[in-house]
Amino acid sequence: MKKAIDNFFNPKSVAVIGASRNPQKIGYIVFRNFLDAGFKGRIYPVNPNAEEILGHKTYPSVLDIKDQIDLAVIAVPAPIAVQALEECGKKGIKAVTILSGGFKEVGEKALEDRVTEIAKKYGVGVVGPNCLGIFDPSTGVDMIFLPRYRLERPKQGNIAFITQSGAIGSVVLDWMARKGYKISKFVSYGNAADVDEADLIEYLGKDRKTKVICAYFEGLREAKKFMEVTKKISGKKPVIVLKGGKTEAGRQAISSHTGSMAGSYEVYKAAFKQAGVLHATDLEEIFSFARTLSTMPIPHGNRVQIITDGGGFGVLLSDGVIENGLTLSKMDDKIIGELRKSMPTYVVLKNPMDLTGDTNMERYRLAIDAAMQDPNVDIIGLIALLQVPRLEADIIEVITNVFKSSKKPIFVIAAGGEYTEVLKKALEDFGVPTFSYPEDAAKCMRILYEFGLDAKKIKKGNK
Repeated sequence: MKKAIDNFFNPKSVAVIGASRNPQKIGYIVFRNFLDAGFKGRIYPVNPNAEEILGHKTYPSVLDIKDQIDLAVIAVPAPIAVQALEECGKKGIKAVTILSGGFKEVGEKALEDRVTEIAKKYGVGVVGPNCLGIFDPSTGVDMIFLPRYRLERPKQGNIAFITQSGAIGSVVLDWMARKGYKISKFVSYGNAADVDEADLIEYLGKDRKTKVICAYFEGLREAKKFMEVTKKISGKKPVIVLKGGKTEAGRQAISSHTGSMAGSYEVYKAAFKQAGVLHATDLEEIFSFARTLSTMPIPHGNRVQIITDGGGFGVLLSDGVIENGLTLSKMDDKIIGELRKSMPTYVVLKNPMDLTGDTNMERYRLAIDAAMQDPNVDIIGLIALLQVPRLEADIIEVITNVFKSSKKPIFVIAAGGEYTEVLKKALEDFGVPTFSYPEDAAKCMRILYEFGLDAKKIKKGNK
């Protein structure tokens, strides 16, 4: 199975079954996306009613292609898709994505059972049906059937995202691109007739390009397999899950969406905890956790030093730190004494450390350096309200330089309007995750600390 799944992301040759000359058709969009994404392998359009598509010779069937095919993407109606899958099996293709809907999610269980039977018969790994497909920016695989001018693709990074829902997947891709978040691999796997979330997580757990795995699903195909896989990975590589179907209404909606059995939300939460899976409550939280875990070092302890230029925000972050089971640090008296020599008398050198509303870049630099040196500080909560008059845009360079070299995690919180958002985007582009709300930053501090504790337990258990 591992080799078959690798073919979804690293194929040397791809056949698009249902490729079309009509720009409105899914088959055209998918074929065009491979070309526009810079896919460097061979690509073969399959359409019995066309001789050429976008300058490429077409084939009536994959069986008419003489070369070996590593991956096929099927974009034809459900009954024809099953026939096309059979031909892929005969051709010896080991990885097939079926984008087409019209299977279990609309009551056509027998048709989906046929997909599973063919997959087993020929040893084909099948993603789908009823899915959005796969995107890998590093290899140029892009079978997402939404045009690039309507749905922007994120740049290459180290966060993987798998989703049972194509709709959520499309929004996530667009949102990540707009926010500047980067992705290693994206998979919308739909009904999971063959390849399921456990298979994908197991593969991503060994993928060197992926540092954090995020997942949205509505129901598990094989709960036992999922638990076994995530237990092996958790503590080594974070797995963050958002589960749909918290309420009875949500669970009923799931059955007509992907045909999954949703199950009790509380049971899932308990299972996640047992398997070492990190649980997110919404989409924004899942990516806040992912950005934290993919960019920040693990803290040695849970002592947080808050640095701020706005007292109220310092209070809110203090509350968030305590509510998330962390503690406020007490900086070393000698370090505070040295810092006091360079600060105005009205600056509050406690915790929170309030640099006040007339602060500048140099004041921040000194405060950050002091917290970095202090052995009593494990985590830095850096609040920068960028509207204050003496704080110029060069604070971005100060924060970025410290963040990149720091052995302690630094959580940057900045809130405001357009001016603030522009500077926050600059930080994100440099790889520094930022937060608008102190409460969100505090949750992420807790997640980072807890993941570090789990990792230590696993290391100790392996000795």
